[in-house]
Amino acid sequence: MAELGVLPTVASLVRTGEPLIGLAVHMTISSLVGAGLGLLLHGRWSAGETLFWGVTYASFFWLLGPLTLMPMILGRAPTWDLAAAQMALPSLFGHVVWGATAGASLALIRARLARAAGSGATADASSSNVTGVWSPADPAPDTSRPFGAVARGVVGGLLGLIVLALIPFGPDRMMPAWAEPAGPAGAFLPFALALTAGGVYGVFHPRSMPTAGAAVVRGACFGILIWVAFSLTAIPILSGRGLDWTIADAQGAFPALLGMILFGASLALGVQVQWRVARTFFSDHVGSVAPDAGAWGLRAVGRGAAGGLIGGLLFLLVMLQVGSLPGVGRLVGSGSDFVAIAVHLVIAQLVGASYGLLFRRQSFDRTSALGWGVAYGFLWWVIGPLTLAPIILGSAPAWTAAAAADAFPSLVGHLAYGAALGMTFHALEARFSPWWISRSEAEASRIERRRTEALSAGPALGALLVLIAVLLPVLLARSA
Repeated sequence: MAELGVLPTVASLVRTGEPLIGLAVHMTISSLVGAGLGLLLHGRWSAGETLFWGVTYASFFWLLGPLTLMPMILGRAPTWDLAAAQMALPSLFGHVVWGATAGASLALIRARLARAAGSGATADASSSNVTGVWSPADPAPDTSRPFGAVARGVVGGLLGLIVLALIPFGPDRMMPAWAEPAGPAGAFLPFALALTAGGVYGVFHPRSMPTAGAAVVRGACFGILIWVAFSLTAIPILSGRGLDWTIADAQGAFPALLGMILFGASLALGVQVQWRVARTFFSDHVGSVAPDAGAWGLRAVGRGAAGGLIGGLLFLLVMLQVGSLPGVGRLVGSGSDFVAIAVHLVIAQLVGASYGLLFRRQSFDRTSALGWGVAYGFLWWVIGPLTLAPIILGSAPAWTAAAAADAFPSLVGHLAYGAALGMTFHALEARFSPWWISRSEAEASRIERRRTEALSAGPALGALLVLIAVLLPVLLARSA
């Protein structure tokens, strides 16, 4: 705030322009808002969950504070227009950094208090959850093997870097264009960033997610945080440039945002795979493996494909309205609308089948199904029209703010597709395989842990953080 020169503006809330008074007012407001975050998260101990709650909470206060309450206190109307939102874009980044810092600090304070108190409940929870799957019922994150969590995160970061290496210019676009020095240093920076981000992810997510789909969505959201914290904040400050929080700076770093989203998703999936392998070979717990894993996987693929077909038909309505069918036909070198529709529906079913595999036994109600589906639809907007489609057509990935703004109708279609996919898949699971009906006490315990996690704010947090990324192409599409 000092660098952006807004402390006098904050001081004007108490009818003065002194920066020091503005600092005092700012710290007072920050403490009060932080107290609200503590009350909101009372009883939640997972470090990763607290981090995402902090970012979501702070993003809400960006809408409530700079765009609403501050103008009203100063005697003006709320600034709810695009131009004002663009001018307040640095404040949005500041709120995201504040939320991540507040959430991380709250998690650290709680962990220290739990260790100092020597709570027996912590030991009981750690010993009972031998599968390593996180649940909000657990009073504290598992800190008994911090090196293992960091090591899994580092390996996941390397896997994410490998995935980006398969995309043309992928590793380079992890960094802002100005931060890409030539020679060995240019190749080392993405490598160092991948290791650092992987280690941080391991610290905040020491346990596995219930499903690979939940991990992928969390990882994509983590990628957004990396973009703000590293690409726009830490790297520019360390380079002596100051904060890169203007619209022009964010436009230039927009390719890094899409790269970070894909990197984060790959990182989280890599960590999840490591957990699955470890539980398969080193755990004898009955909850580690589903009793009908093989048959359930085949059923999940079929139900996901059916959900993808329903979502694809809904998406088709959007495509017909905006006239984007010819672009789908060009993927197979055809100009026929009939061929384009066929290709579109086949892709929709394949994506739906992958959703079935990643999110099986994850959607416990319609709300969580909608959250996971919308988040997955957004991820495929990044993977599909912005990444794979340009590569198939022989060009580089369309990772620019202008290209993302042009693809906004496709984003609407992908969100509608994801919503229909998630809801349909949940309906098929609930109708034909009520898997939450247990057959043994051990199975009931495993299902209850997963049900508790799914009924938490996980899907809503993921969807809200995805919506933050949805706002960025709109805010960055044209200068203020």
